[in-house]
Amino acid sequence: MFGRKRAIQDLREIQQETAKWLQAHPESPFSQTPASASTPADPDSAPVVEVDDFLPPDLRVPSRDEIAGMMMRYDKPLILNGEVRSCPQCGAYRDWILLSVRDEVWLRCRVGHETLEPRLNAAWYNRNSGPMDRMHPTLEDGLNHLGH
Repeated sequence: MFGRKRAIQDLREIQQETAKWLQAHPESPFSQTPASASTPADPDSAPVVEVDDFLPPDLRVPSRDEIAGMMMRYDKPLILNGEVRSCPQCGAYRDWILLSVRDEVWLRCRVGHETLEPRLNAAWYNRNSGPMDRMHPTLEDGLNHLGH
């Protein structure tokens, strides 16, 4: 490995300097509780603080419960467990639309055949998809947007 001995030396020097500093400063800055952090005797008498929403409405993203599903293009061949996944009806093996609905991932070929892929789930979809860039009111609108 390149520079491993030097990195270990640097780490040891940092550890030694930290130990010296801790010996010179035995008091912990965290041992004192600030006056503002004290808790009131009666929890019901605590003041209620209202906070504005962090994002303005036009920047908010809907939650998973508010949308029926997500879709993305997957132009390259889909390889699962070492085998290229192909459409069982027409044999297409690339140019997929992947649909994530609940915890399932469905494959849709260019012709329009849809099949459930049990080896994929929402976690896989989230790792491999980019951020959502548009919302579509219907599946057909989304497919048209993606060129299918």
